[in-house]
Amino acid sequence: MAETGVELLSSIDDLRGGVRVDMKEAVDPNIFSTSLKASISHWRQQGKQGVWIKLPIELSSLVDAAVKEGFRYHHAESDYLMLVYWIPDTVETLPVNASHRVGIGAFVTNHKREVLVVQESRGMFRGSGVWKLPTGVTNEGEDICDAAIREVKEETGIQTEFVEVLAFRQSHQAFFSKSDLFFVCLLKPHSFDIQKRDSEVAEAQWMPVEEYAAQPFNQKNEMFNLIAKVCLAKLDTGYVGFSAVPATSTSGKRNYMYCNNLYMGFKTSSTNNQP
Repeated sequence: MAETGVELLSSIDDLRGGVRVDMKEAVDPNIFSTSLKASISHWRQQGKQGVWIKLPIELSSLVDAAVKEGFRYHHAESDYLMLVYWIPDTVETLPVNASHRVGIGAFVTNHKREVLVVQESRGMFRGSGVWKLPTGVTNEGEDICDAAIREVKEETGIQTEFVEVLAFRQSHQAFFSKSDLFFVCLLKPHSFDIQKRDSEVAEAQWMPVEEYAAQPFNQKNEMFNLIAKVCLAKLDTGYVGFSAVPATSTSGKRNYMYCNNLYMGFKTSSTNNQP
């Protein structure tokens, strides 16, 4: 309760010298506006910096009141909107919203030197006749190695095991004007009978790798040509990519470091855990 008798918003301190407010209960916008003004004054006296307000979609009626107090949009998900406000008269140091999405392409070969390829049923390659590697986008909270296994399974029905990242590229002004990271992953197949999902791809097959690389589209497009050359180099030379080494971060979360394991002797983790 502030000295003025106005109820302050419930908040918790963050690790950057600011506070976070998670709105959960419905409140009249006028009452919210009054509490927000008093809270900002209180936080300013405390020397707080950034203020984060998380509004579930059910409380979107409070957006106008927050914006009028100087808050701006930071990011939005399907069920909430995050607003931010910088209190001190200094350069703002709030972290920006996520700037990238992460995609994968899967290079899967069998003992006949054939590569698993698909023709897309939608998107820019629909009806083009181009055979390409299975591709997709990682889900929120999903590791690159697991995403590659999942995408191949969803598109072709082939069970695989992640081996290594062969290469990656970064592009900008892509999906929703975000930047894009795309990882080419080598996978080892554990099944070979293709059972494509019609909603995912139009066609799928095992194709001689030289035939895949020699497609006119691959020859004319620099990036696709480079991807094909990397895949051929993996089969024909000593090219080594980046294995997934399990590790625990300072926050205690379990994740992967992708690194060249040729001379380091790390124990890589089998990621063949998809249903």
